Amino acid sequence: MADTITNYTDENIKTLKWNEHIRKRAGMYIGRLGNGDNPGDGIYVLLKEVIDNSIDEFAMGFGKVINITIDGKDVTVRDFGRGIPLNSVIDVTSKLNTGGKFDDEAFKKSVGLNGVGTKAVNALSSLFYVESFRDGESSYASFCRGELEDSGRRAVKEKNGTLVRFTPDEEMFGSFAYNLDYVVTMIKNYAYLKKGLTLNLNGTPYVSKKGLLDLINENISEQPLYPPIHLEGEDIEIVLTHGNSYGENILSFVNGQNTRDGGTHLAAFREAIAKTVKEFFKKDYAPEDVRQGVVGAISIQIQEPHFESQTKIKLGSTYMWDKTVKNPDGTMTSDRGPTIRSFVNDFIKTNLDNYLHIHKETAAVMQEKIVASEQERKEISGIQKKTKERSKRASIFNKKLKDCRIHYNDKLPASKQAEAEQTSIFITEGDSASGTITKVRNANTQAVFSLRGKPINCYKESRKHVAENEELNLLIAALGVEEDMDNLRYNNIIIATDADDDGMHIRMLVVTFFLKYYPDLIRRGHVHILQTPLFRVKNKKETRYCYNNKEKEAAVRALKTGVQITRFKGLGEISDYEFREFIGDDMRLDLVNLSDEESISDLMEFYMGDNTIDRQNFIRQNLRSEEELEDVNI
Repeated sequence: MADTITNYTDENIKTLKWNEHIRKRAGMYIGRLGNGDNPGDGIYVLLKEVIDNSIDEFAMGFGKVINITIDGKDVTVRDFGRGIPLNSVIDVTSKLNTGGKFDDEAFKKSVGLNGVGTKAVNALSSLFYVESFRDGESSYASFCRGELEDSGRRAVKEKNGTLVRFTPDEEMFGSFAYNLDYVVTMIKNYAYLKKGLTLNLNGTPYVSKKGLLDLINENISEQPLYPPIHLEGEDIEIVLTHGNSYGENILSFVNGQNTRDGGTHLAAFREAIAKTVKEFFKKDYAPEDVRQGVVGAISIQIQEPHFESQTKIKLGSTYMWDKTVKNPDGTMTSDRGPTIRSFVNDFIKTNLDNYLHIHKETAAVMQEKIVASEQERKEISGIQKKTKERSKRASIFNKKLKDCRIHYNDKLPASKQAEAEQTSIFITEGDSASGTITKVRNANTQAVFSLRGKPINCYKESRKHVAENEELNLLIAALGVEEDMDNLRYNNIIIATDADDDGMHIRMLVVTFFLKYYPDLIRRGHVHILQTPLFRVKNKKETRYCYNNKEKEAAVRALKTGVQITRFKGLGEISDYEFREFIGDDMRLDLVNLSDEESISDLMEFYMGDNTIDRQNFIRQNLRSEEELEDVNI
């Protein structure tokens, strides 16, 4: 250590080229890499960054059609906007801090703001080709991993606009594949948010006439208690109804960007709903009772939005616009619009109140739902309070949770935000597995919660019985979501159970609990399944860990002689030093995914309800041998 400090010289200072920095610190630009199994994986961020530029053209009044083609690993996006200025095609795709989004007159309410998105696509692609068409002439450039290979100008007969073609680099993303279901969801959201825009995905058109109302009507998975309330104003659009499910299902968008983790606009929307409804009925209803079972969406348009990460999934802006303007005399003046909170509150207070006064039948149904939620909450809260007191006296909480130092809901400086994104809690079963993970985890960002055997089947039990369950109450207390989802303490909730029948059953029971009572944890992409290796293949010189049968066979061929194979059955069989590798930077996680159109009640009835003939037939048709199961990631 002393030598390292002593030898710190000018030679240790490195300057990376723009593309080298993006490739070395890809997480700063696209959040995560991944192989396409998760809708938050980087290959979808690359696609979104390119489409965002085309969306911004439409938002400025240019180009009503965007053509998107995904052919295996190759992606092409063609818009019919203004086209990139011909002399700037190379610069805007390969020079950081260069682009039209810094000019408020050219792009007033855009998603892409920092001149980084397209450069990230370029640097992280083995092939990146861009061509701009303007008035019968085009300018094109071709890159490989951000290095310019070819460029030129030529005469064309193409309509104005921009074409981008790219192939994500397998050196960065490994053996990846686009899941078209995820892409279709992304494209549909663009259509809902940009009425009049047609997006053609592999020849299939997506277009919306009623905006967010179409989104809710086409994707709601249960019968709403009353027709969705649809309110539109300048720079804001909302939809609101109630269902009988637990929790809230509210989608939020800024300038067409799906802000999965919400932010200031979603917080204002939730606050405004509760406040307006309370004042309308002249009743002091608790906000959680007003919002219980809410299904809705909010979209706002603001200038120069500030997002809390490059992936733009949470809005951090406080004001509708906040910038410094240069006066004619050379002085600078602060130009600050209304707060997002006041803007959303004022709009909803006026328009929702008016709507409820006019549609008295809707108001009556809404109040009936709120009263029912209030009665259930008061009954359950009393039970939970007693359960918490028992737990506190027994000091069970401290025994079950091995906490970490940093939490997702902490107010952290920008330099610590990346660590907050990494915060995780492993839900394990038994002392052996939890003990192993606790020894090797990153204590800054990784917590461990130990279950005692199998949780109850929440689908079959009453809400009262679930509220009396000590262990589940402790789990929710550890997560911090007892009162509000925004208090979530860990970004990643990771179910880590053995790859055997009991482990699979525990996994299903935990997922069922989240699905029924905290579905937003799943909808927002927080719940995952930990993959652990099924095999250890080694000889005297090398050890490889394999997650399926194909990886095992490849390892056996590679190591050739003196090979020993160990089949892991439980987490407790994996030694401490081995387990450290499996929950590090290359940790393999399967996302527990729930699309908006899937009915939670139907899912739980089929998988966790009575053993019907339909489920028996499903099991028989999908029954696999152990060898077949090893061929897929379990």
